[in-house]
Amino acid sequence: MVLKQLQNLRVIDQDITNDSYGTYCEKRTVQQLLDYGFILLDKPNGPTSHETVAWIKKILNIPKAGHSGTLDPMVSGILPVGLGEATKALIVLLLGPKEYHALGRLHTLPSNEKLQAVLKQFTGKIYQKPPQRSSVSRQTRVRSVYEIDVIEQKERLILMRILCEAGTYIRKIFYDIGEVLGPGATMIELRRTRVSQFNEDSNLVKMHDLVDAYAMWKEKGDDSKLRRILMPIEYVLSELKSVVIRDSAVDALCHGAQLAIPGILEISHGITKGDFVGIYTQKGEVVALAEAILSESEIVENTKGFAFQLRRIIMAPNTYPKNWRTKPVINN
Repeated sequence: MVLKQLQNLRVIDQDITNDSYGTYCEKRTVQQLLDYGFILLDKPNGPTSHETVAWIKKILNIPKAGHSGTLDPMVSGILPVGLGEATKALIVLLLGPKEYHALGRLHTLPSNEKLQAVLKQFTGKIYQKPPQRSSVSRQTRVRSVYEIDVIEQKERLILMRILCEAGTYIRKIFYDIGEVLGPGATMIELRRTRVSQFNEDSNLVKMHDLVDAYAMWKEKGDDSKLRRILMPIEYVLSELKSVVIRDSAVDALCHGAQLAIPGILEISHGITKGDFVGIYTQKGEVVALAEAILSESEIVENTKGFAFQLRRIIMAPNTYPKNWRTKPVINN
């Protein structure tokens, strides 16, 4: 299976990959997925996001894991959890929208016309100050709310769907809506139903399913259930433009070198300066995240020079053989 982001790329040059190094993205072992995989967890009400990740580390017996987009203890829903080196790629999910379903109580019963008018005021760019109990500085900032829909209303109880930019505080939106209406409003329950390209129809996993799958693998050698839960981290990057590089360029990038044009084999159509891209091996493994410093046409027209500046290295060094040299140190 070819990753979505590696389909229909523009071919710059051709080369052969050495199967002695690396692993095709879709053929990773469970052990490899524990270092280059992620889980779409259906977080329950009660624990903090940090506690949830700590439990996952203990369940899977791994030293490193991290989540994208903190959910408050009493908020349920999608919590992407990266495993091992894959934690470095979760930043990409902050580029996409988040969707929430929020249940609340209005302290008054407005007409439908008035309610819709107020909700319209909270669509578009809004100003928010993070609540006192937050992990960021309490400075007023601008966030975009793309859609607010009333799904169901029973007198003063109201269920809404909110599609917004990452970092938007839904409880604060509910509070502010109540302030505009007059007597106020209180959010009762909140669930996150979408993170970037992932929604509730994606491969959502409950904590007890993870425990069962890991036990089945360890005790019976059956990894079928665990493989359905652990997904390659490359799936997170499916909405980014892509660059495929030669085997000989991989390890240099893993040691912090910038990507020069001779190392490039394929690129997405329409790359422009400033685009955030994923850099991949010929086997579909993500090597790094980078920013384009040349456009597609400039990359095609030139034979030398740097084309992309690395922003985050994901692949561990020495996964591929070293094919680069360091300048000798000259002692005076």
